[in-house]
Amino acid sequence: MPDLDAYATHSPYTDPGRHAALLRGVGTDPAALHAASCRTVIHYRAGAEQLVPGQDADIDLRWLADILGEAQRRAAGPLDAERPPVQQIAGCCRDHTLVAVAVLREHGIPARSRVGFAAYFRPGFHHDHVVAERWAGSRWVRFDPELDAGDDWFDFDSHDLPTGLGAPFETAAEVWRAHRLDGLDVSTYGVDPSLPELCGPEFVRGYVVTELAHRRRDELLLWDVWGDTMPETDTPADELDRLADEVAALLVAADAGDGRAEAELTRRYATDARLRPGGSVVTLSPTGRVGDADLLARVNRWRS
Repeated sequence: MPDLDAYATHSPYTDPGRHAALLRGVGTDPAALHAASCRTVIHYRAGAEQLVPGQDADIDLRWLADILGEAQRRAAGPLDAERPPVQQIAGCCRDHTLVAVAVLREHGIPARSRVGFAAYFRPGFHHDHVVAERWAGSRWVRFDPELDAGDDWFDFDSHDLPTGLGAPFETAAEVWRAHRLDGLDVSTYGVDPSLPELCGPEFVRGYVVTELAHRRRDELLLWDVWGDTMPETDTPADELDRLADEVAALLVAADAGDGRAEAELTRRYATDARLRPGGSVVTLSPTGRVGDADLLARVNRWRS
């Protein structure tokens, strides 16, 4: 059984700081979560043409307290208030989910983020994606806060997503296991078809570790790397594959309700330096910047 009490409280990443009242002012129903997420955050790629120069630097805001602080500086008011793009925070799925998860936690509802791939944005491709889950008394209900239930371009319930391999959203662990055990071609899993270097087996393997971090309430940026997820790691590929195999198997088993797998994930994350970020990560920002992030001091030091 997952630690529901922990998921009902803020992590350092979802902690709103002095902006807690903003979260309390948002309802916990799917429509309210969608409105708050998508009126606070604009996707830096989908909405690129609406951004002003320099606004893309928002994507490296890691802590919700900083995201909300900057959002309020640009346009004070409720999170679900209509805002022009220039007054929104340029972010991505991770940030939409961070807002939704934070609202639920502020209301004492267990919630967490899940990392994987979505098949519903572009036919034939599986974009890396982050969605949310909320505890509904007997099960985790998975939902995508970016999607509006009123949209008619998808044929599934965006507020109670189907789960498992072949679902509209698949976890990184599910995809990795299907690749390793059944030969699933993962060349269509990644950031974008135009970026083949950010697609395929190595990319999916890295996301297995990112999925574990988010499950353990370290809701890192998707371009944060650490340990053996670093591009220049000296660890042989076959060893990295075996580690991902072990973690993915535990993640899938834990999702199926295996309490021993959940406990082992907790133990492994706490004790295996290859898996947890510790006090620092390297940020490989889509802006082209590379930074050394001190997670304790909450400072990014950008390399020249």
